[in-house]
Amino acid sequence: MKQGIGRLRFAKEEMPQVTRKMLSRIMSYFLPYWKKMLLVISIIIIISILGLVPPMLIRNIIDNALPQKDLMLLSVLIFVSIGVTVILGLLQVAQSYLSIWISKHIILNMKNQMYAHLQNMSLNFYTDAKPGEIITRITSDIDGIQDIFNTTIVNALTSFVVLISTAAVLIMMNWKLAFVGMIILPAFIIPTRKVGKLRWKIATKSQEKISDLNQIIQEAFSVSGALLTKIFTKEKDELARFEKTNKEVITLQLRESVVGRWFRMTITTFIAIGPMLIYFYGGYLFIKGEISIGSIIAFVALLGRLYLPVSQLSNIHIDVTRSLALFQRIFEYLDQKQEIKDKPGAAKFEVIKGKVDFEKVYFSYNSKVKVLENISFSINPGTMVALVGSSGVGKTTITNLIPRLYEVNRGSIKIDDRDIRDVTLESLRNQIGIVIQEPYLFNDTIEENLRYGKKDATEQEMIEACQAAYIHDFIMTLPDHYKTIVGNRGIKLSGGEKQRVSIARVILRDPRIIILDEATSSLDSVSEMYIQKAMVPLLRDRTSFVIAHRLSTVLAADQIFVIENGTIAESGNHEELLRKKGLYRQIFDTQFKGGNFLGGSSSPSEVS
Repeated sequence: MKQGIGRLRFAKEEMPQVTRKMLSRIMSYFLPYWKKMLLVISIIIIISILGLVPPMLIRNIIDNALPQKDLMLLSVLIFVSIGVTVILGLLQVAQSYLSIWISKHIILNMKNQMYAHLQNMSLNFYTDAKPGEIITRITSDIDGIQDIFNTTIVNALTSFVVLISTAAVLIMMNWKLAFVGMIILPAFIIPTRKVGKLRWKIATKSQEKISDLNQIIQEAFSVSGALLTKIFTKEKDELARFEKTNKEVITLQLRESVVGRWFRMTITTFIAIGPMLIYFYGGYLFIKGEISIGSIIAFVALLGRLYLPVSQLSNIHIDVTRSLALFQRIFEYLDQKQEIKDKPGAAKFEVIKGKVDFEKVYFSYNSKVKVLENISFSINPGTMVALVGSSGVGKTTITNLIPRLYEVNRGSIKIDDRDIRDVTLESLRNQIGIVIQEPYLFNDTIEENLRYGKKDATEQEMIEACQAAYIHDFIMTLPDHYKTIVGNRGIKLSGGEKQRVSIARVILRDPRIIILDEATSSLDSVSEMYIQKAMVPLLRDRTSFVIAHRLSTVLAADQIFVIENGTIAESGNHEELLRKKGLYRQIFDTQFKGGNFLGGSSSPSEVS
């Protein structure tokens, strides 16, 4: 199982630049919670001011209460100190809860935004993007930035307020001692930029490897992947591939962690030096009678409040840099252009008749390979159209353009004489039902899979749809009837049973235009018989496009288009095309007469 090509990478050797545009975009996620953010800031200021009280009380205990042997003063000072500590604890709990609440709701909104954005991407996006990469961006990448407010921004605000207030108190107590304590502060900042750049590079590579790991997991544990692994006895090879990538992820995460540890060790060393300088110079000032012992002890206690915010502010640069790497990955996906979307003022299709016109349509999946050229035809309501031709000539592409799964490069497609680009995607696709060769069923009940076609379908409507699709009797033989879980991708059902459930789902939708993409391909004769019967009520009085697979389908068609090299080589009904003795006659003689399959569907990979 090769990992997909065409990954959308953002990683560059240059570290992300903190621009006003990026900061503005990041802050837009915080603006809805500005009231709670103001409350958090207010609590931070109160905590910072109250945090100055205990060291000052310690100074009074040592300089006044103990020398004077004043038990009452000692008791009051200790009681006040305990009270302040309790209040600080309660405020910190409140601040922590609010910070977490804000960060979690930002993550909630970002994931919703990402999910909605990706849902509106065209199939071209999913052709190139890897499922594991998408999963990583919408989960771990977004989860990885939740600390930017919960810790980074809160720590920055706290550190700034604590730094300013503590420095002011230290200077008021003794400016000479304050200068000695602050002289090593530049040493906290010097290594910050280098460490931040290194951590950003490692974090970038780490997230890419996590995407690879998710892709391996997604491939290996899907039903198709697990089946393929077992058939070819590749369990050991897949395990080796997983172990290799998993080890690379752990190695990168360890490197990032070690980089941070070395940085913190350096900062810790400088933090330990500061109090020693205070004791040395403070002792000198005490001997000279310029300061008391209580002041020295209070000074050392306050010095921790000075160094800690500087250390945190230094780390914040690293954390912000790492967060920018994640934001850049997230924004790269959010900035992916939605090729197909509603135009401003798009109208809604209410009820359509089903007339379909292609007018000089050109299409290609990329600029190098042309898929469709100058496709033009007009189909009246209720007409059944068969598309025949060899594999990869563009049959499926034609049908995919009708519901705007892809956008035409040139020309136009009209339904009831209205350009499909002038109507909303939802109202357009509500008029179209598609049955593909390999139907997709969710790992849920038959009932819920049917409701995907019509959310508010009644039980009777579901039964009638399933009866029309010749699947109701089978469902009633199951232990839980319509409540039966079908398994991942409907694996608990046979191919024919899944197909009939998907047809019932389309019947519930009651569309005016039907697209059948080799719906009976690879089925046994009994299943095919049931599918053919199920198609009768499905196609009745509807415009339909059928990628021909069996001779019976071709004979039933009102109009046949023979597709060759992305163009309509011939058109007409069966008898007319036989009389022309052209390409259709050749296909009929070599394939239809022998009862063989006729071609296959085209896809981006096949065409290109």
